[in-house]
Amino acid sequence: MCDEDLWANIRPGLSAFGPPHFGDYGAGATLAEMAARVLKSAPAQFTLIGFSMGGYVAREIARQEPERVEALILIATSTRGDGPERTLQKDDLARLSQRSSFRGLSRLARRTSLHPERMDNEILLDRLQAMALRVGKEAFVRQLRLVRGGSQNELKNILSPTLVVAARQDQLRSIKEADELVAGIPDAKLAIIENSGHMIPMEQPDQLLGVITQWLTQPKAKIFVP
Repeated sequence: MCDEDLWANIRPGLSAFGPPHFGDYGAGATLAEMAARVLKSAPAQFTLIGFSMGGYVAREIARQEPERVEALILIATSTRGDGPERTLQKDDLARLSQRSSFRGLSRLARRTSLHPERMDNEILLDRLQAMALRVGKEAFVRQLRLVRGGSQNELKNILSPTLVVAARQDQLRSIKEADELVAGIPDAKLAIIENSGHMIPMEQPDQLLGVITQWLTQPKAKIFVP
């Protein structure tokens, strides 16, 4: 439930490698549909950055058209699918959300996405809520129903240079999940961001930009953020 504001603090730094582009998922109901839509508006070749759910989409993009992905950066994401209990919880929430007006994300959900020391940072909480409201109810329901099947066995097919970024204090995605990505993707590298919850681009933009800048070696690389 994020839009371009997620990247506002690091966008100027990313621009040093070329103009950033932002993927539009449209009304895609599957990862494959979302990836195909993003690819339609993407440059011929690009460095691909995927955050959280966007990491699932980014890996699907790399599967569909690997020759276009010069490098891959996966931030605060995973290869794991939802278990049966979590799937039922999300289905129940999707049905409830369809019958009621959409008021954005709950305060609890927003607080959980942040580092414990920032859980009551009203500026960040308001930014998260504003993004969710702009993305809207229909996208919220689609994302709840999105099947994120585990794909550990497919990671070996990713041939682009890959950087995996995880936050030490992320309550939504663990370091172990990042380790699983690194173990499965050939020659992938891991960077750990300190003093951040799940929302790394908003909580620790300078650390994140520094990691990306250090890792990216291709001059004039294009950045594409789904």
